[in-house]
Amino acid sequence: MKKQKNKVWGERVGKSTSALLQQVNASIDVDKRMYKEDIEASIVHCQMLSKQKIITSPVAKKIIYGLKKIKSEIDKNKFQFKKEHEDIHLNIEKRLFDIIGDNAGYLHAARSRNDQVVTDFKIWVRNSVKIIDGNLTGLIKSFLKKAEMHMDVIMPGFTHFKNAQPVLFSHYLLAYVEMFKRDKIRIKNFLSTIDESPLGSAALAGTSIKIDRKYTATKLGFKKPTENSIDSVSDRDFAAEFLFICSLCSVHLSRLSEEIILWNSDVINFIKIKDSLLTGSSIMPQKKNPDSAELIRGKTGKIFGQLFNLLTTLKGLPLAYFKDLQEDKESVFSTFDNLNLNLQLAKELIDGITPNKEKMFEAASMGFTTATDFADYLVKKGLPFREAHKKSAKLVNYAEKNNLNLEDVDLDVIKKIDKSIDQSVLKVFDITHSVNQKKSYGGTSSANVMKTIKKYKKLFK
Repeated sequence: MKKQKNKVWGERVGKSTSALLQQVNASIDVDKRMYKEDIEASIVHCQMLSKQKIITSPVAKKIIYGLKKIKSEIDKNKFQFKKEHEDIHLNIEKRLFDIIGDNAGYLHAARSRNDQVVTDFKIWVRNSVKIIDGNLTGLIKSFLKKAEMHMDVIMPGFTHFKNAQPVLFSHYLLAYVEMFKRDKIRIKNFLSTIDESPLGSAALAGTSIKIDRKYTATKLGFKKPTENSIDSVSDRDFAAEFLFICSLCSVHLSRLSEEIILWNSDVINFIKIKDSLLTGSSIMPQKKNPDSAELIRGKTGKIFGQLFNLLTTLKGLPLAYFKDLQEDKESVFSTFDNLNLNLQLAKELIDGITPNKEKMFEAASMGFTTATDFADYLVKKGLPFREAHKKSAKLVNYAEKNNLNLEDVDLDVIKKIDKSIDQSVLKVFDITHSVNQKKSYGGTSSANVMKTIKKYKKLFK
């Protein structure tokens, strides 16, 4: 019988691993980016084994020395990753044997790759979601700065992409702040949900060795150890939830990108985008294309696909661990990379847009956008809203038939609609007046918007 190349499972498997299986089985090209987390968790596990007198202090010191040396080698790109060692965990373990000899074998006491990998992965996800949270804060700050700079810009608000009512451009921007604020809340809740350490669950049943799981949980920054060893090694809810949070955040980024693309079009022309965020055409000399926004929108589909990919993997798995779970990290890593990039690019986009104030105001004046204000005016005069709605529609029909804006309709014509109408009605059709009358909580008035900006500037420092 050939000598076993991979000694991690000892003498049980009688032949060398098939070259094809080795190729499919190896995940080192993907999971090597978890090397810091793997070394961190291994050091803490080693410290616990020493504290519990499962291994001696001199052995623990040698192991920790070796692990730190490996981290330094990887940091300096001097570490050789080998596919025959499958994953980051075995690559590090094999190198540890090279550095300190047989003492490296003590490290795996009371630990399986099953709890090792999920611990590393949880730490990586926890660290990564905090990076996303920081980029969300940066993006929100850009929105707030842009909103404060352009408090005097009025634009049409839309329903069904038809002009509905005039709103402040700042108020429109703050709508996206609300979306990204919810993303941050989801991240905060997520960090609370995953605040349990799987380390010490071993393969699936726990261990008979007297370990201290509370110690390792605390040292690794978790609130407590997980409650059930079987669930601990098979749980990938945290990965799926991470992908969902990223997917929903990507929805918000994609909607923003779509708006920017539309606003930047020559037909709508609501904004200008800084040249550094545009590209040209290989054939049309005049073109400036909003590729930055288009790529954010495009990468969103890839992020959605990764969520569906993991959910499909998980849906057919009984307890506890299966090799299928190895597919989880590529989905998560890819999603993090794409979302992290998109968030940074979105911040540059918000920083790099300038509203076309005159064009926006002109558009807000089109489509009889103060018709609802006229209906509200009649309600204040004592009419039921449904009756006021009909009378306002009658005025719109007249203005449309005579090719007039509402503010251009003769007062005598307006008075014929209802006997309660007087000259005060004329200010109702003023766009700026319309905006500033929306003083209900969360409305688009200048006073409301300024309060919100001030509040959020304090919140997102």
